[in-house]
Amino acid sequence: MSYQVLARKYRPQKFSEVIGQDHVTRTLKNALEQGRTAHGYIFSGHRGIGKTTIARILAAALNCRSSDKPVTEPCGICESCTEIRAGNSVDVIEIDAATNRGIDEIRELREAARYRPARDRFKIYILDEAHQITDAAFNALLKTLEEPPGHIVFMLATTQPEDIPQTIRSRCQHFSFRAVRFEDILGQLRAIAAHEKISADEDALALLAEAGDGSMRDALSIMDQAIASTGGKLTADEVRQLVGTVPSGVMEEVMQAVAQSASENILQIVDRLISDGQSPTHFARQMVRFLRNSIVAKVAGGESSLLQISSDERQRVSRVAESFSEEDLTRHLQIMLRTHSELGYRQEQRFHLELGLLKLAHAQKLLPLEQILSEAGVVPAQSGRPTVVPDIRRTELPSTARTNAVSPFAADSARKVGGKPQLATDSTPAAPRPAASGITTQAIVMGATALETAPAEPTAQPALATSLTEQVAPALLDALNNGGHRVLASMLEAGEWQVLGSDVVIKVSASETLIDMSLGADAKRLLIATASGLLGRPAKVKVIPGVVAPNAPRKESSANGNSSKLNGSGRSRVEQEPVVQKMKELFGAEIRTVIDYKERR
Repeated sequence: MSYQVLARKYRPQKFSEVIGQDHVTRTLKNALEQGRTAHGYIFSGHRGIGKTTIARILAAALNCRSSDKPVTEPCGICESCTEIRAGNSVDVIEIDAATNRGIDEIRELREAARYRPARDRFKIYILDEAHQITDAAFNALLKTLEEPPGHIVFMLATTQPEDIPQTIRSRCQHFSFRAVRFEDILGQLRAIAAHEKISADEDALALLAEAGDGSMRDALSIMDQAIASTGGKLTADEVRQLVGTVPSGVMEEVMQAVAQSASENILQIVDRLISDGQSPTHFARQMVRFLRNSIVAKVAGGESSLLQISSDERQRVSRVAESFSEEDLTRHLQIMLRTHSELGYRQEQRFHLELGLLKLAHAQKLLPLEQILSEAGVVPAQSGRPTVVPDIRRTELPSTARTNAVSPFAADSARKVGGKPQLATDSTPAAPRPAASGITTQAIVMGATALETAPAEPTAQPALATSLTEQVAPALLDALNNGGHRVLASMLEAGEWQVLGSDVVIKVSASETLIDMSLGADAKRLLIATASGLLGRPAKVKVIPGVVAPNAPRKESSANGNSSKLNGSGRSRVEQEPVVQKMKELFGAEIRTVIDYKERR
C-alpha cells in the first residue's frame, strides 16, 4: 500500500478528535442531539484548520447507519461512514467550487438536488472554496438554498466569507473557525511523533508548530517533510534549515548591535545572512515576529501564555526586552513592519533591509518630544518608569544636568554645510546658553563618546561675545560667497555684527524692503546652519536696518493699522512669554505671525 501523508493519516474522524474548534463541534453535537440541524452551513476560517474535515464528520453523523436517526458521533464502521471517509459516497458529493463555479454547474446541481438520496437519509453537497462561485451562479442557487427539499443539506467551506453574498449568508448557519493555538498544535505533533516512533526534540516540535502559523495541516505537512529529510530524528537546527528560518540567536545579535548603535555589525550580519542564501523578506518577517514577542515579554513577562514560542526563544526575547524600553521596542516594531511591507515591491531588497535595520540603530539616538519638553519645564514631567537605554548617549543624567541640549536639526544642518558644532573649545570658548540658577549646562561635543557637565553662566561676557563675533562674521561671509550669494555677502560685510546669546544680529544700512529682497530662503538657511555649527547650538540670524535697534520688535507694513498694532505690542507680549522663549531656545523656533483674537472680536 502506498504511503499516506500524516495530514491524511491523522485526519479526525469524530468531533472529539478535532482540536481547536470546540465552539463549533459543541454546537453541532448539541444540534444533532436535539434534532435541530439546518439545511445550510457556512464554515469559514484560516486554511488547514478543519473546515472540510468537520463538514465530512457532520455528513457522516447525519447519515450514520448505526442508528435510525442522526447521531452525535459517527460510528466509523458502517458503509456510510467508510464511504464518506474514503470520499466515494454516492449521497455525499464534494464539489470544488474553484473549478465548478459557473452558472451551468450550479444549474446541474439544482436539478440533481430534486432527487432523493440513493441510500442514506440526506443528500449532502460540500462546496469547497465556495467564495469562488460567481454572483450569477449564487443567484441561481438562491431559491434552492432558501427552500430546499427535506433531504438536502448544503455545506459551504470558504476562507473568504466576505465574498459570499449576504443573501446566501442569511440563509445559512455561519460558523467562524479559529486558528489552532500553538499549544494545541504542539501537543498534537508530540502525540503523532510518539505514535510514529519518531525521536524529536521539544524545540524542533515547537519550530514546526510555529511554522504551521495556526494551521494544523501545514504543521503536519512540514513535519512529514522534516522526517523524510532528517531520517528519523528531528532536531531544531535541521528543522530550522529545512523551513529556511534564521536562528533566533541571530535576531538577538541584531538587537544587541542595535542597542550599541553598532551599524557596522548590523551590516556584517546582513551580509552573512545573504551569503547563506537567506531571503531578505523572510528575515524581515521573522524580525517582526521577534520584536512582537519581545514587546509581549516586556509587557506581560517572559512566561506569558501570549508567547507562542519555544522555551529557548522565550529566554532570548526576555533578554532583549530587558535591554529596551517598551517605547523603543514599539518604535522598532513599527520600523520593521514598514520595512517588511516595502520589501514586497522593491527591486534591491538587500539595500532596503539594511536601511531598515540601520534605522533601528539610529532610533536609539532619538529622545521623546515629551521628555524634552518636560525637562525644559514647558510641560509637567510624566510619572513612570525611566527609559532603560544602554547607549551612553542616552544615559540618564542628574536632574541638575538635564537642560539645554543641542538641537539635532541644527547639528545636522551644520554637518551638511561642513561646520563642526561644539559648545566649547580651548581656543574658541563659546558663550554659554542661559540657564536657571543652580542648573548646570549639559555640554555636548558632536562625535564624542561621553557627556560632560559644566556650570552654567547666566549671561555671556562682553569679551567672549566680541571674540565670537570676530569668528562668526568671516565664516558666514565665506559661506555666502561659496554658496553664490555674493551680493548679499557684500551688503552684510559693511554691516555691524553682534552675537547676542544664540542670535547673530547684523545691522546694515539698507531698507527693510531691500533686506527682504536680498535675503532669500536659501541664503537664510545657509546662514542659520553655519551659525549653528559655529556656536554649537540652534542659532538665529537677524538682518535689520541700521535705524532699528537690535532688540526692537519687527514691524511689518500693512494696508490697515491693525497689523502694525498686532505685530508691535502683541509680538512683544508674545516674545516675553516663558513658554515661547523656551521653545525658541530649544528648537530655534521663529515667530511668523501673531493673531490677537480679542482684537478681532
